[in-house]
Amino acid sequence: MKSINLKEKHAEFTKQWHPHQIAIVDDMQVLLAKLQGEFVWHAHENEDELFHVIKGTLYMQFRDRTEVVNEGEIIVVPKGVEHNPMTKNDEEVHVLLFEKMSTAHTGKVLHEKTQTHYPKI
Repeated sequence: MKSINLKEKHAEFTKQWHPHQIAIVDDMQVLLAKLQGEFVWHAHENEDELFHVIKGTLYMQFRDRTEVVNEGEIIVVPKGVEHNPMTKNDEEVHVLLFEKMSTAHTGKVLHEKTQTHYPKI
């Protein structure tokens, strides 16, 4: 058991839209990611997904609205809800994700940004 410095862990990678695993809590994983631009519309049928914005401003698009998630805030996307995270003005946003181990990166959607392996850092 050791503390984890999120700023130091974020400094260990540069790839955007590619989560890195920093911890496991029961059947949940804690991931760090860097986001820039627009992702891909997708949903997770059986899993909720928590986004904690560590740096920047995240725009979580839903089909009927966009929620602005500021630095220091979280948003939980409920299972089955289609969503598309994005950033604006070329800002790189740093997030912490908390999700079940079974959560597929882009749900059933296959896209060039889809990741099937999250490196452990």
